[in-house]
Amino acid sequence: MNAPPLDVWLIATDGLLLLDLAGPAEALRLAGEAHFRLRFAGPQPRANTLVGAVLADLAPLPEQITGPALVLVPGHEPGNEGPGSEAVVGWLRRVLPQPGVQLATVCAGALYAARAGLLDGRRCTTHYAHAQELQTLAPAAKVEADRVFVQDGPVWTSAGVTAGIDLALQLIATQVSPQVAADVARRLVVYFRRGGDDPQLSAWFMHRNHLHPLVHRVQEKLAHDVAADWSLEAMAELVHVTPRHLSRLFREHAQVAPAEYLRLLRVAQAQALLADSRLPMERVAELSGFGSARDLRRVLARARQ
Repeated sequence: MNAPPLDVWLIATDGLLLLDLAGPAEALRLAGEAHFRLRFAGPQPRANTLVGAVLADLAPLPEQITGPALVLVPGHEPGNEGPGSEAVVGWLRRVLPQPGVQLATVCAGALYAARAGLLDGRRCTTHYAHAQELQTLAPAAKVEADRVFVQDGPVWTSAGVTAGIDLALQLIATQVSPQVAADVARRLVVYFRRGGDDPQLSAWFMHRNHLHPLVHRVQEKLAHDVAADWSLEAMAELVHVTPRHLSRLFREHAQVAPAEYLRLLRVAQAQALLADSRLPMERVAELSGFGSARDLRRVLARARQ
């Protein structure tokens, strides 16, 4: 007999970050109504998002929730919480924990759960910018600030914004199957599905917080084809500068040497392929730009130190 669909209560309040709600909701929708039944609720019938869109016809917060169910609390911008935030905290405190009911938070949604006392004694995470506040609100919790998402029993917490999609994909993998999760990821055009142990600021995002167009152009080319035979000279030719000048630009603006940046990308590529595929080590090494499986094992061992 097929399991009944999981009722997913998505909680909307004034000041919410729309992608925190829409990202997981769309992933769960694509998994199919046979597996997830989406219900939108809030302390008020309407919720104003930070981008100006208004969510209307929200159901009232239910007096009780019976399993199987999931309560998903999206994030907000601290300081921009709407008047319904206290109502949500009080509601969470009343209806959870409950057998068969899971809790998931995205970004600063974890702050609501912390204020409701639902994270005490649990491992959890949030957007790295809110990690200290989360620890202050839940001193008995173990905040893991550098994680994309964390599951501790029936409680799931995720980092900022797009990490909610990663959390939803993992929920699909555990509640339905890894194959369905992979299919949904492809439909969402998720480049790399991140696991819970991945750092929030992975190699694909590190060293990109600068404004130099030539350095960005080289970084984009490297990320697009990490397996290519990239020499410093080949990188410099992309932007018509000398190798020495490119090295200086990278160190000044990206705070990393070109070769080291390429190594970080290759390690990230290899780790993702090893986590999400059944490819042999030799093939992973080839696709990631390493000369052999032996070279890859040595680099991965150093990366874990």
